Amino acid sequence: MKKILLIVLAVVIAAGLVALFIYRQQSGYTKVLTAKLAKQDLSTVVSGTGQIKAKFYVNLGATAMGRITHLAVKEGEQVKKGEVVATIEHVQQEASVEGQAAAIEAAKTDIAADVAAEKTQEANVDHATADLEQKKLDWDRAQALYKAGILAKQDYDAKKAAYDLDVASVAQAVAQLNQARAQSDSARGHMQTQVAMLRGDQNILDLTEAIAPFDGIVTNEPLREGETVVEGIQNTEGSTIMTIADMSVVTAEVKVDETDIVNVQMGQPADVTVDAIPGKVFKGHVTLVGDQALLRSTGVATSQSTSGTEEAKDFKVVVTLDNPSTELRPGLSTTAKITTAHKAGVLSLPIQALTMHNPDDDKPNGQGGVQAASNSSTPTAGTALVQGVYVVDKDAGGKLRVKFVPVTTGITGTTDIEVLSGLSPGEEIVTGPFKTLRVLKSGALVKRDTVKPVILSSNASS
Repeated sequence: MKKILLIVLAVVIAAGLVALFIYRQQSGYTKVLTAKLAKQDLSTVVSGTGQIKAKFYVNLGATAMGRITHLAVKEGEQVKKGEVVATIEHVQQEASVEGQAAAIEAAKTDIAADVAAEKTQEANVDHATADLEQKKLDWDRAQALYKAGILAKQDYDAKKAAYDLDVASVAQAVAQLNQARAQSDSARGHMQTQVAMLRGDQNILDLTEAIAPFDGIVTNEPLREGETVVEGIQNTEGSTIMTIADMSVVTAEVKVDETDIVNVQMGQPADVTVDAIPGKVFKGHVTLVGDQALLRSTGVATSQSTSGTEEAKDFKVVVTLDNPSTELRPGLSTTAKITTAHKAGVLSLPIQALTMHNPDDDKPNGQGGVQAASNSSTPTAGTALVQGVYVVDKDAGGKLRVKFVPVTTGITGTTDIEVLSGLSPGEEIVTGPFKTLRVLKSGALVKRDTVKPVILSSNASS
């Protein structure tokens, strides 16, 4: 038993000595996570959520009041331009058209009769004119004979009376012809009125049929056969028969946060994903950037809101899909990732490695060296903080130390940020932990928290 206790005691003492040795070896070191810099492709991406919409759609409203007698299509079905998609009861309108058509036929018959009467009067004029010519010849001969003393006065007067009577007959026949022609013109005018009324009645009848204005898909059908529709303001209940959308041009209408909208521009590429179609990405490009801020809680434009409450705002962005799929339906929830900037083969570093440094923290502590960490990160009043990273390098004794290096940055990716100046490829930088970065000082001894430093991939994209 004593032997066992001695063995256990020896093991405990050995473990304590090993722990003491390791502690002494690591005393004064700060454990850090590191990475080596390399060039890579970098993209700045702005995300927005919204829904799929057709670029062109129409709410097919009622143009006549009545009961729906037939719906030719159902929601989700394809329609062709000019196709009758719905019919409203039209007994009265159809009767009006038929009555007007019958009136036109009657008017045509009246015109035919008037034309015949006109032809008769023309014949009467011709007959009276011919008779007048004969009477004129008789009258001329009578005058010559009367002057020669051959014709009696009684016969002379008879010839003159016959001639004057035919002159009056011709005038009467011409007047009757003009009257017949006027009556024919009046009948034609009445018929034109009937034709115009028929066009009006036909238009009213046509309005009882809803016609598809273009090829598309029925996306909404709020009414059923037998229900009554009324003419009214668009979107008023009972006035919209159905909605038809042209899905040949599909857009994703999303909302982008106000802090990101300044970077979104027309034509920028975007990747669009749809919740209902997992694993598929649709390529597109920005075709509209809204200039009105929308309240996030209500979606109402700030210019139309009467509330003075400060709250988060979004802006509408429309992305047109380059190759839309037949699987897409208006209203599907979607997310658009818009690439607002892209650079290939640029030097970048993890965003978490970037820190703000107080130059006063690098001053000696009076012991001939620099402390590894500070209990306070509060800068001295009036001291400007400097943006940069901690670079890991060996000192003259072969120990790892960090040095703060100011850097200037460019575009920002999802996890990385572009380095414009201050660093070179292959340099090793401190990437964390975050608490250590906040208190780390230039010149501090460090120890890698991993066996090998992480090397950033040269073909990664943020």
